[in-house]
Amino acid sequence: MVEYKPEGLCRPACELSPSQLAQAQVQGEVLQATALAFDRQQRLRLDLNGQPAYMEHDDCADGIDSGQVREITVLTRVGRPTCFVILEAPGEDGAWRLSRRVAQHRCREEYLDRLQPGDILPCRVTHIEPFGAFCDVGCGISALLPIDCLSVSRIQSPADRVQLEEDLFCVIKSRDDQGRLVLSLRELLGTWEENAGRFAVGETVVGIVRSIEDYGVFIEIAPNLAGLAERTEGLRLGQPVSVYIKSILPDKMKLKLVIVNRELSEPLRFALPYTQTSGHIDRWVYSTPFSRKHIETEFESAVKAAAGPCAGEQILL
Repeated sequence: MVEYKPEGLCRPACELSPSQLAQAQVQGEVLQATALAFDRQQRLRLDLNGQPAYMEHDDCADGIDSGQVREITVLTRVGRPTCFVILEAPGEDGAWRLSRRVAQHRCREEYLDRLQPGDILPCRVTHIEPFGAFCDVGCGISALLPIDCLSVSRIQSPADRVQLEEDLFCVIKSRDDQGRLVLSLRELLGTWEENAGRFAVGETVVGIVRSIEDYGVFIEIAPNLAGLAERTEGLRLGQPVSVYIKSILPDKMKLKLVIVNRELSEPLRFALPYTQTSGHIDRWVYSTPFSRKHIETEFESAVKAAAGPCAGEQILL
């Protein structure tokens, strides 16, 4: 079966000999190379191990011929890894003819369209907006990872959790009205118990200020875990601090923290503690068994985007 990976992770064509390129053409393998120019003929030009190659305008992206894809998406490929399949070996002009459109069409038909809510897939962050991160789920095809699906812990911006060009594992949350995938990350970052089990009362650990309220300050000590400390003047959102863990209360899903040091000089970003990176999830329960607050996600094929990007989520207080 042909693998469909995000652009940047496909097999580099520059490492292949002419005979290997010919074999890749026969097998329909998705390759990649850096787009060197978008020329006056509106073609993307590339180089395959010293041999010229190009994509005709309509082969630069699936949907560009119908106007569904904007021209700027092709222009921004220049200088970046661009995936393709080989349509034709060098002819009289000595150039390989390539198609990103065909690669994307096959990726949708043979891979993405077969995925269901709850399926886990690799992806790569390509763009960050205040409302979420866009991720390449294969051959440059984009899917939205909404900000409220990035973690249980509250964050102000998707950039608080992920970075450009970062490789992620996400779970499919739903599809929008156009059939595009909507992703979620938080279900792969552990339940309350799994996260709290990594800490102990009496420890002093690093954390990040995520929310400042009248009654206290919420400090994240793991991507899916935050605790409450007394409010201290002068704190700012995103500020790294060290905190003493005063108590851990599973039945209430609460951690009580005491700020020890607010003058940490180094910026802080937590690694993502994946609990699952492949397969399928039917139901995910974040809450502890006896907590009054219940947070869970049920992944169902019938979930509609109209119910919201994190449709299927239940929060009962």
